[in-house]
Amino acid sequence: MTSMIRRYALQTASKAVLARPLSTTALRSAYNNGYSNNGGYSNNASNYRSGGGSSGANSYRRPPPAQEKQQPEYEAESEPYMGEARSASSSEPASAPSANPFPSDAPALELVEGDAGRVDWSRSFHGLSVEPFPKEVADVLMAPLDPEDIEIKPDGILYLPEIKYRRILNRAFGPGGWGLAPRGETSVTSRAVSREYALVCHGRLVSVARGEQDYFDPSGIATATEGCKSNALMRCCKDLGIASELWDPRFIRKFKKEYADEQFVEHQMTKKKKKMWKLKGDDWQYPYVPSRNF
Repeated sequence: MTSMIRRYALQTASKAVLARPLSTTALRSAYNNGYSNNGGYSNNASNYRSGGGSSGANSYRRPPPAQEKQQPEYEAESEPYMGEARSASSSEPASAPSANPFPSDAPALELVEGDAGRVDWSRSFHGLSVEPFPKEVADVLMAPLDPEDIEIKPDGILYLPEIKYRRILNRAFGPGGWGLAPRGETSVTSRAVSREYALVCHGRLVSVARGEQDYFDPSGIATATEGCKSNALMRCCKDLGIASELWDPRFIRKFKKEYADEQFVEHQMTKKKKKMWKLKGDDWQYPYVPSRNF
């Protein structure tokens, strides 16, 4: 009898849900108390009596429904770390994080235009044309070139190897008495590298020039950057009078007549012929050989 009553209550509650949605509390109330159907049965809060018997072994009392644990709709997100944590008993506010995450006890370097040791050479012209260098320095800088130091390119251009410019500067100012200071970022294009440098000697700006160097493969950019620096050094040294003969047309013609030869040569692989220059006494380097038809 008890099972029949429970099934009837479940069927009745299901019909009520289909007819009109009920809340969880209303469904529980309908299941516990039941519905009156033409004066049929009544399951109240006390008990259910079968056949008018007393409430004993045949009586039924439904246990109260279990209380559902209320779950929070959301959990509070943890706040981000904003510096040192403060204790609960502390009344002072937490200190704000330091603006510099890497504090240093060393004082910042202040650039002073009048002090050669603290000059921003990337934009300063400190010491330019203040006074001439001593005579002993000028004699080293403007000394005539030894013809044995001069080289010639296959196209006839005379040049002094970069290392010999450095040797002249070392003799004039001493090692560490001069240097090249970059005055901008390195410009790298698809074929060339260039950058502006300043030549500084004994704490004075001497000259500013832009060096350049071609390259043919991205792996050669580092080497081209070094060649760009050497090219800028050569150009800056013109203002000191170093190797100034190499820009003198009369000296160039005289040197070629006395120390160089121009001949037709043949490329051993392509068999192409062209005119090239070399120093007298030097041999032609592979793959070129003297042409027999000229």
